[in-house]
Amino acid sequence: MDNFSAAALSCEREAAPRFELGVKDLQSSALPLGHAAGWEQTPRADRISHGMPGRLLVLSNGHGEDLIALRVLQALHGRRPELEIAVMPLVGEGGAFVAAEAAGVLRRVGPRRHLPSGGFSNQSLRGLLADLWAGVLTLSWRQWRLVRRWGRRGDPVLAVGDLLPLLLAWGSGAPYGFIGTPKSDYTWASGPCSAGLAALYHRCKGSEWDPWEWALMAVRRCRLVAMRDRLTARGLRRHGVRALAPGNPMMDGLRAEALPEELSSCRRLLLLGGSRMPEALGNLRRLLEALALLQERDPLLVLAPCGSRPAPEEWAPLLGGLGFEPAAAPPSLRAAAAWRRGPVLLAVGPGRFAAWAGCAEIGLAAAGTATEQLVGLGVPALSLPGPGPQFKLGFAQRQSRLLGGSVEVCRTAEALAMRLALLLHDPPQRDALGRIGRRRMGAAGGSEALARLLEQRLLEPAAGQAG
Repeated sequence: MDNFSAAALSCEREAAPRFELGVKDLQSSALPLGHAAGWEQTPRADRISHGMPGRLLVLSNGHGEDLIALRVLQALHGRRPELEIAVMPLVGEGGAFVAAEAAGVLRRVGPRRHLPSGGFSNQSLRGLLADLWAGVLTLSWRQWRLVRRWGRRGDPVLAVGDLLPLLLAWGSGAPYGFIGTPKSDYTWASGPCSAGLAALYHRCKGSEWDPWEWALMAVRRCRLVAMRDRLTARGLRRHGVRALAPGNPMMDGLRAEALPEELSSCRRLLLLGGSRMPEALGNLRRLLEALALLQERDPLLVLAPCGSRPAPEEWAPLLGGLGFEPAAAPPSLRAAAAWRRGPVLLAVGPGRFAAWAGCAEIGLAAAGTATEQLVGLGVPALSLPGPGPQFKLGFAQRQSRLLGGSVEVCRTAEALAMRLALLLHDPPQRDALGRIGRRRMGAAGGSEALARLLEQRLLEPAAGQAG
């Protein structure tokens, strides 16, 4: 077994028997043993004619893309529970898929590795060099080989993200679909502030997507192209891409829970530092240092939802160094830990974003997808960019244009504290910014709409046998 096979197989030690053979077959050029091996060696068209369950490979390249893919796949599983879904995270470990994998909805496959840039090597030379040193070229080659082996069976591929997963899906030789998540024509067609030369470049093209990306989306094997908003889809259609905008999966599954009664009189903020370590800890430190400059006498509840990282124990040195002390939080808040500094109560809650986001009045943000979801719920946000590698000034300004100014970029901690004080005492302004955020992100329901389109265009027997 080659090194690639060993690396990929290490992710599959506890696979369910019916799926394990398929994954092993992808990861080794040798034929799998056992009478069930014939299922995997059977071409897609023959499996369809015999009524065998289908398979789908999903490629996603980032934490935000993983979350979007997860929403769509959960909806797809509800419609096609017999479908075997393999997910290959191209960046990081794909932690967003862990719970769904445990529930049997999908399986993670392929080599995985944390990259120093967190997948943002295109934003700095330092990040690119760090990724190269960490072996990103070898990682990409192994992922390419797996996709090619999958494609030989004729089973479809779904790419979620931008150019990298789209290119891999095209290279599979199989039918594929594409959900384009990071780019929107709002980033150059509207304010606040200007995108400078980038806006001129995109205006000349008529789309934030580039010509080589249009070409990959217009290939006959590409059965579905879905964009995050109608403006972007319209721009692509002018270039011969049959792009749709069926809805934004980011807004699905966000159901706020009522706050404990004893906290209902508090002013409420949501703290978002991002998910990439160690950048997230630096982002949180800067936001909390800015918050310390706020002259607010009313009790202040700071809700800090997070993923698996930073873990609750990783918050302790940060908060202790900023003058917070451990405290008790109401049990109904379901916080993993709570800390207090004067009138400020800070609650840390892994996995509590969906429950807490809608409870906030304002967000303090240095994150990507979570910030977009927050303003989509009608909660305006203030951002404070740092050294990166992700949440730098250019990223924050682009995000602000994307969201119509519902997230405002603050250059300094003092500026953030001043703007926060004004917004806390200006409900009409908060409401106006909230309406902009809701319009830019759209309503819930995108996951179900995308699942229906995938079923019709990528998974139906007629689609699988065409071209």
